[in-house]
Amino acid sequence: MCRRPWVSLVVVVWSGFILACSQAPPEPADLVLSNGRIYTLTWSDPALDGTPASDAPYDGVWSPDAAAIAIRDGRIVAVGTDQEISAFIGEETEQIDLAGATAIPGLVESHAHATGLGRNLGRLDLRGVIGEEDTVERIVTEAATRPPGEWILGWGFDEGEWATHGYPDNDLLSQQVPDHPVVLRGLHGFATWANDLALAEAGIDPDTATPSGGTIERDGSGEPTGIFLNRASGMLDAATPVETPAELQEAVRLGLQELARSGYVRVHEAGVGQDLLAAMEALDQRNELPTRVFAMLSARDAELAQLFLESGPQPEVAGSRLAVQSVKAYYDAALGSRGARMLEDYSDMPGHRGTSGADYGFDQELVKQLMAAGFQVGIHAIGDAGNRETLDFIERVYAEVPTARDGRHRIEHAQVIHPEDIGRLAQLNVAASMQPPHAVEDKTWAEERLGPERIRGAYAWRTLRRASTHMIFNSDLAGSDHSIFYGLHAAVTRRDKQARPVDGWYPEEALTVEEAVRAYSTWAAWSGFDDGESGQLSVGRRADITVLDVDPFALPVSRYAEILDGIVTLTVIGGEIAHTADAPE
Repeated sequence: MCRRPWVSLVVVVWSGFILACSQAPPEPADLVLSNGRIYTLTWSDPALDGTPASDAPYDGVWSPDAAAIAIRDGRIVAVGTDQEISAFIGEETEQIDLAGATAIPGLVESHAHATGLGRNLGRLDLRGVIGEEDTVERIVTEAATRPPGEWILGWGFDEGEWATHGYPDNDLLSQQVPDHPVVLRGLHGFATWANDLALAEAGIDPDTATPSGGTIERDGSGEPTGIFLNRASGMLDAATPVETPAELQEAVRLGLQELARSGYVRVHEAGVGQDLLAAMEALDQRNELPTRVFAMLSARDAELAQLFLESGPQPEVAGSRLAVQSVKAYYDAALGSRGARMLEDYSDMPGHRGTSGADYGFDQELVKQLMAAGFQVGIHAIGDAGNRETLDFIERVYAEVPTARDGRHRIEHAQVIHPEDIGRLAQLNVAASMQPPHAVEDKTWAEERLGPERIRGAYAWRTLRRASTHMIFNSDLAGSDHSIFYGLHAAVTRRDKQARPVDGWYPEEALTVEEAVRAYSTWAAWSGFDDGESGQLSVGRRADITVLDVDPFALPVSRYAEILDGIVTLTVIGGEIAHTADAPE
């Protein structure tokens, strides 16, 4: 009978069903998160100037719009107050008290090289090491711990900073470390520095041809100096110790595991070749992918691309965490190495405009075929000429293949755009896939490269937003720190980790905290064709949730540096706990 004594028993018979005065209690949830500050992001997008929508939980200050979430079978079944969600707690329900922590839709790392991150965990980390002498000193120390002949692989020197002051030759490195082949990659992968023994092992000598779109730095006699730029930066890879399939799988696993610890529920892995795809498939078959993966095939792997032209895109299916729906292509190189293609000469190198297109290995016909076959393409373009020519290419493809317009295509970096081209991204339904850390890291030398006028079209987030551009944020790791706290801080303040400059670097291009959070979550989910499944915390969506110990909406901009000390306390992927700060991993 009805268990509410103050309600008279009412029974209605209709179409053979009996409806009692109170509904049966809901089926218990598998997992309940309670006592939190939850921002569901189910309200409308902000205006193009960042003003929150009228239905947002904002009245001059932000307020969370829920406190608890119930999850069953990997999906959200209820969102509401603690009291409302308590009805979903059964004897076997796992309960997590968020203790006032902030929950947002699961973060998406929408442009990453997670495998490189995993590899780098076993390589010499040179981030923050300044100049040639300090770098060589680090290598000498490392060499003392290894037997002669063992390769020393390192990464992380700032190729943009080095290029500003002039790349060194390898005389000091070769003299100080003569018995170990040494190969060091730059922070963003567009420069490599190697000693003489590594060059000998790779068979590189004065007669070695320079690849199209690359540079081998040489001395006056034509002898390679050990510096390789842009497309030449990978010339020594074939000589380094061969990575076994098991080692590659472990690199993938370690990189993705680190991203799960950092709050990311899905990773767009940029530039996946055959070996890497095989490693991801093997891990997926064993249910060992730590996060969901949106694989962006490498357009430079023509054999793999041809295979997928026959099969078409492969969305994520039940029981799998792997999707293959996108392709990564390179149109030009990097600004730091002066490889980005510019409409006018570099301000700090007259007569030089970078490299692009076919000279940089961009296969227009293959990329067009992939777009026609239904693949999204993410095209790396950094310079204003590189971006213009990329937009021209996409526009030509649309004219020939109108259905390609629906591909949610992207320009990766979209770093320097001529004012006349700003509006074209929205017109062509092309997203700007950008990296807030790059702006605050490049600020020490970028204006010298570009000049005072051209810099205003660089890292221009607000300008692009005002032009209705789809925008997603990411880190391009391992080149930049993938911390969401760093990313949000850079996006909202335009300041680096030392809170410099005080007023922000071209602060008029900053975004609001809501826009920044959406660029790492809801908008990034849209870019990965996942907007119907993830990207907001609402009933029926996949339970992809990131929990932070600091509320990014609550901090005023004047105190936003405090967010840099934040911690990801919980990552939930499809209802499964992928990371908790309280548990050893």
